[in-house]
Amino acid sequence: MSGVTNDHITRRDALRYGGTTGVVLLAAGCLGEDGDPEAAAEDDEGGAEDDDGEIEADENDEENGEAEGIVVGTEAGFPPFEMIEDGEIVGFDVDLTEAVLEEAEGYEHEEWQDMEFGSLIPALEDGSIDLIAAAMTITEEREEQIAFTDPYFSADQSVLVAEDADFQPESLEDFDGQTVAAQVGTTGEGVVEEELIEEGRIGEGDYSSYDSYVLAVEDLERGIVEAIVIDEPVGDTFADERNVEVAFTHETGEEFGLGVRQEDDDLREALNEGLATIEEDSTFDDLVAEWFGGDDADEDDEDEDDEQSVAGLVG
Repeated sequence: MSGVTNDHITRRDALRYGGTTGVVLLAAGCLGEDGDPEAAAEDDEGGAEDDDGEIEADENDEENGEAEGIVVGTEAGFPPFEMIEDGEIVGFDVDLTEAVLEEAEGYEHEEWQDMEFGSLIPALEDGSIDLIAAAMTITEEREEQIAFTDPYFSADQSVLVAEDADFQPESLEDFDGQTVAAQVGTTGEGVVEEELIEEGRIGEGDYSSYDSYVLAVEDLERGIVEAIVIDEPVGDTFADERNVEVAFTHETGEEFGLGVRQEDDDLREALNEGLATIEEDSTFDDLVAEWFGGDDADEDDEDEDDEQSVAGLVG
């Protein structure tokens, strides 16, 4: 796995320790020869045994606790789960994944790679990345290609419209030929295809797919499209920050998981153990409060509603 290091200090560091801390990994050294003359002569004749020794040393490193670096892929246009701030990938999924990997025995976070959502599974399959952390819904179709951890978040789909727009739907049944957008490969796109196009509520030409929801929201603000189908927490974030609003929420009850290769059973097990640990030690609750909590700490009812949207966590 990639040798690039990442010195990003996570929010979990601050939440858990109140400061920064570092972990030093000590590589096991190679043992020297015992001084046997015959062994020295054999070494002079060729380097084969040295090569074998290096292989054995590498194996010993793993046995002695050398952590395996994990390259994580995401699509950083999905706030508050993953986004770019000051040139850095941040978000709930970022902090959650790094916290989980801190607790995953035998593994450590190495680097983040940002790419289009539709490229994540191919990148995982070809070894470019080792883990997907991108608010990815666990579906039967995806499970034919990759494996998922236990679910860590539950969400529905929302429909966004421009502020003060003439079109103000209250359900999918209200659509009748409007222009609709979603991100390629998402469950939002699935809702458009299966419940709007196939049901005859809009035509295929009324649907526009985007590589990023950020671009879709920009076109919604410009009036190029009339509605967007998007994951509820992300729709709420855009509604808070952009000139768009949530028209209604469409219940789907989907669950997000971290994605790994189907053959990476050890990694998947370690991640599940890490998820369980951060749920038990309150790290998960701290991250939910940070990324999804209200601005006013006195708004207890609103905060409780936010936390109730995090269903089907780890268990």
